[in-house]
Amino acid sequence: MPPAAALERLLLRLTWDDLDRAHLRRLVELARDEDLAGLGLAKKPARTGDRSTAALATTPRLGRAHLVARSALVACGLPLLPLVLSAYGPRASVQALVRDGARVAPGEILATLDGDPRTLLAAERVALNFVQRLSGVATAAAAHVAALGPGRTRLLDTRKTTPGYRMLEKYAAACGGAWNHRLGLFDRVMLKDNHLALLGSPDDLAAAVARARKAAPDLPVEVEIDRLDQLPAVLAAGADVILLDNFTPARLRKAVALVAGRAFTEASGGITLKTLPRHAGLGLDFVSTGALVHSSAWADIGLDWQT
Repeated sequence: MPPAAALERLLLRLTWDDLDRAHLRRLVELARDEDLAGLGLAKKPARTGDRSTAALATTPRLGRAHLVARSALVACGLPLLPLVLSAYGPRASVQALVRDGARVAPGEILATLDGDPRTLLAAERVALNFVQRLSGVATAAAAHVAALGPGRTRLLDTRKTTPGYRMLEKYAAACGGAWNHRLGLFDRVMLKDNHLALLGSPDDLAAAVARARKAAPDLPVEVEIDRLDQLPAVLAAGADVILLDNFTPARLRKAVALVAGRAFTEASGGITLKTLPRHAGLGLDFVSTGALVHSSAWADIGLDWQT
């Protein structure tokens, strides 16, 4: 079997501390400016700001609202709330009542927001957008992990993420119990079908893997195949991980037997919540799917004002 140290290089779960606060603030400010000032429009509005709240005759001096789960979910994105509120001014605060990654029952309060009601009303939709989206990804990830079931095979996410939101969505997948595949093109050598088409021959593949190891000895090398007859060349080239693309369960089982522990094995391609259970017990090291992000639904979360 590949050494444990090699496996550790492939296992990653982003934590909140891994995320760049400056980048998160920029995302929040973009969302705020879309809402308040029409960011993204070629012709900017003549009037900006929260015109709805400005139309109210009076507002109470202080307001309080609860962020409430309307359905069962895995919480994610709550540490973003202070960044959201601070983008609207200093007159509001938040107290998170659960941690990211916690399983939450319907009716449970996720966080309490206090402060100037004008600030809370202006920030409400942006705050909900972030938490609903990220909790949706975390909830979807948890469902997929459960569908795969316990065992040696680990569930991975992919690079199929919303542009600009990759690290947040990968963090959310980790909160749901999945593992993170490569974060970008920078942290793994991955030779896929289009790369192999450019190489032209098995000898070229071996040379490409050797060049990758020399150029970036600290990075794992993964090679994608879609036929069993490609296995010998990939194994001879010394790939760390073999990606088995769109293999049936029967072909996956055969591929794992042929690899015989000489590389890590990963199944990918068209894997859904329904098909995941078929991949358990095949001896795979990893199963990856973009469905954790691209097929997730926003979590049902509401903001309830307290009177």
